[in-house]
Amino acid sequence: MTDITQKRQKMAQQEDVFKKLISHCKEYGFVFPSSDIYDGLGAVYDYGQNGVELKNNIKRYWWDSMVLLHENVVGIDSAIFMHPTVWKASGHVDAFNDPLIDNKDSKKRYRADVLIEELLAKYDDKIEKEVEKAAKRFGDSFDETTFRETNARTLENQAKRDEIHARFVKALNESDLNELRQIIVDYEVVCPISGTKNWTEVRQFNLMFSTEMGSTSDGATKVYLRPETAQGIFVNFLNVQKTGRMKIPFGIAQIGKAFRNEIVARQFIFRMREFEQMEMQFFVRPGEELEWFAKWKEIRMKWHKALGLGDHKYRFHDHDKLAHYANAATDIEFEMPFGFKEVEGIHSRTDFDLGSHEKYSGKKLQYFDTELNQSYVPYVIETSIGVDRMFLSVMAASYCEETLEGNETRVVLKLPPPLAPVKVAVLPLVKKDGLPEKAQEIIQTLKFDFKSMYDEKDSIGKRYRRQDAIGTPYCVTVDHQTLEDSTVTVRHRDTMQQERIPVSNLLHTISHKVSLKSLFL
Repeated sequence: MTDITQKRQKMAQQEDVFKKLISHCKEYGFVFPSSDIYDGLGAVYDYGQNGVELKNNIKRYWWDSMVLLHENVVGIDSAIFMHPTVWKASGHVDAFNDPLIDNKDSKKRYRADVLIEELLAKYDDKIEKEVEKAAKRFGDSFDETTFRETNARTLENQAKRDEIHARFVKALNESDLNELRQIIVDYEVVCPISGTKNWTEVRQFNLMFSTEMGSTSDGATKVYLRPETAQGIFVNFLNVQKTGRMKIPFGIAQIGKAFRNEIVARQFIFRMREFEQMEMQFFVRPGEELEWFAKWKEIRMKWHKALGLGDHKYRFHDHDKLAHYANAATDIEFEMPFGFKEVEGIHSRTDFDLGSHEKYSGKKLQYFDTELNQSYVPYVIETSIGVDRMFLSVMAASYCEETLEGNETRVVLKLPPPLAPVKVAVLPLVKKDGLPEKAQEIIQTLKFDFKSMYDEKDSIGKRYRRQDAIGTPYCVTVDHQTLEDSTVTVRHRDTMQQERIPVSNLLHTISHKVSLKSLFL
């Protein structure tokens, strides 16, 4: 079997799993297409009863890690509508654009930079395949460094990759749309749908949604739905600093909705037009920003890996082109079913935002540093994570299809227990003999501490499978022995092993496993 065939099979398998995951999200109340009874609205989704619980748990994990565990980080909740000059000062009115290209045959539109990034990734894959084959062939005697420096095919692929990358970076930094298209043409990038290379020119497209605010059309003011939550933090910098008597370094955190008119919106909830962000802006002394940038990279990667989804699924990806406001930037990427994709961005934004708002507003946005006895505009380190992308990464890593004894299969979401929508399901073995009443009594002792569910319909096996499918870490079965000695059977989701424990120990046993504290320690 050739490498190309293997790669196509792997891509087909990943695509199949992704389709199953999307179907699973709808079937079990995680994510629905918005306005579903009207056949949906493109790239807009609603979170169902289980999805909103998982989403809220993710947000709580982030919020507590930022605000609860850092004494110098506080939170705010700023408005979605802001003065239109905010977006002029931030650069969004003039520079918030995507380079788009159309395939004339499929009529599909793509981001030109993404097509080139995918081309680079193909060369990376080719190189890694050569290294893997050589490692298997030579075994313990394999010297990877020497191989990469001497193998003709690897050197050839690396040279092509470096050439494309150099052209790509230059084109991005110079905003050369013609060169972006030329790279696509020169390296014969084909449309995934039509398989052809019949491309249009590359054009810029502004991503902000605009609307009007006012009672009459003549007196209406053009405003924007915010494309990011960060600016709400920057314009409140002095309000928070003065009222909270905050000292540099300190951070301001926020969770909120943002809106982008994504023309190329695809891959389920990965890229949407209405989405939610968790952002923290950390204000530091000028000259210390790169040190703090490195610290926050480490802190944020540790936060992701604490979930236990697999350390190998994460990587940093440094930006080839820095945004106009940054002097350092990296992404934390997660291995989705469709490849490594950005989940969180960490940026050193310098003093651009506060400095620009100071200029446009005419108000001083400076901090007086008593230790230095001077005033200055602070520099900023940003951590920005998409709630929806985080949700998708957790779901994708947790979705599992297993074949059990007797050729039986089950679909299970092996969600980190602290994030699971339902922490425990209490199930009476049968619907008689006082077992339902006892189960309801147990629910009453648990429901104030974590999300609990009662289920009495169908066989106990089918009920276990339902709970597996929504990721419930523990099922508690109430049987006739419970009425005799006040013990219950606790079934563990991942192993399906069961243990008998006293009802009086349930709260302590489960709380220890499903608490967010278990992720922080």
